[in-house]
Amino acid sequence: MADALLKLAGVHAFYGESHILHGVDLEVHRGEVVTLLGRNGAGRTTTLKAILGLVGRRTGSIRIDGVEAIGLPPHRIARLGIGYCPEERGIFASLNCEENLLLPPAVAAGGLSVDEIYALFPNLKERRTSPGMRLSGGEQQMLSVARILRTGAKLLLLDEISEGLAPVIVQALGRAIRLLREKGLTIVMVEQNFRFAAPLADRLYVMEHGRIIEGFTAAELESKMGLLHELLGV
Repeated sequence: MADALLKLAGVHAFYGESHILHGVDLEVHRGEVVTLLGRNGAGRTTTLKAILGLVGRRTGSIRIDGVEAIGLPPHRIARLGIGYCPEERGIFASLNCEENLLLPPAVAAGGLSVDEIYALFPNLKERRTSPGMRLSGGEQQMLSVARILRTGAKLLLLDEISEGLAPVIVQALGRAIRLLREKGLTIVMVEQNFRFAAPLADRLYVMEHGRIIEGFTAAELESKMGLLHELLGV
């Protein structure tokens, strides 16, 4: 479709001799939130890493805003306007909160200002001079998301951002995602927390054994609950 910001076609991904993705096909349209569901080991995180070129080898086609990225190195792919929030967060312990926030370079115009980010995540403003090692898990996760919003990235890849967090922090992250969608950003989420992810998504894909086995819209979610219970236990 003409409004597809991200399109994967026949994507295979390998770590050494391990063949992880087996012909993944998916589309993400501008301004929508897409969630990848699946059990651990289904290939969801590898899909994000394949988009970024962070796997050992990948084949097929990955088009980002019309540009074929399958042969590009990760730093070139980031410059196409992608922000990645990894599961491990990657906060620098020796830098304070604001220094961590200011560290990533801009990849495009239109990123949020520091004041806009602090309005989105008031906790970070309160802790802006605190060392990264002193931030709580929830504050580190907010910072990990906030850090990519300064860069001007228009496509955000979020990997398990709600994992292990208190409900109040998960709610704050949900509000932030809704606001970012209103601002026109496009978001792909890998989530184990179905109750968090489902209400945020415009469309959902289910992965199993390195393949997309089901795709549907938010409007179809209710009719798919039996299938999701069978596949995921939700």
